[in-house]
Amino acid sequence: MPEESLVTLVVNGRTRRIAVDTRTSVLDLLRERLGVTGPKKGCDHGQCGACTVLLDGRRVNACLVLAVAADGSRVTTVEGLADAGEPGEPSELQRAFVECDAFQCGYCTPGQLCSAAGMLAEAKDGWPSAVTDDLAEPTDLTREEIRERMSGNLCRCGAYVNIVEAVRRVAE
Repeated sequence: MPEESLVTLVVNGRTRRIAVDTRTSVLDLLRERLGVTGPKKGCDHGQCGACTVLLDGRRVNACLVLAVAADGSRVTTVEGLADAGEPGEPSELQRAFVECDAFQCGYCTPGQLCSAAGMLAEAKDGWPSAVTDDLAEPTDLTREEIRERMSGNLCRCGAYVNIVEAVRRVAE
């Protein structure tokens, strides 16, 4: 018999307490047990970014994090990003994705949005990336800087130019 543990997560502002198999990922818990279907299962190996969520404000690949390791954490999915502004209305970032046509098939979009929200917060907090020129100055989110910071999120349709433009608009 698989071992189970009781896990408590705050998912998009709602406290959820559930017994899970200790081998269950945050992604599988969200999708299969809690009905939160925004994060997508792409590769299930942490390589595509379709499952990106914010865990206590930091972006993570939900397919790689065990639910038991996330016990007590806050999880924000693409559904929770919408609630960051007016309830029931898309966030500024989500509106920019629509305005810039930053998606085609849409499969990667929830992960792209969560990753973009996380990277904007990282840049605001002064975290450098591999292409940051001056570590002593605030990071200017140039197209090159945004591309580097979003590089863990793949888009099979190739909407990268529009994704970068949407993130750039929000960063300004």
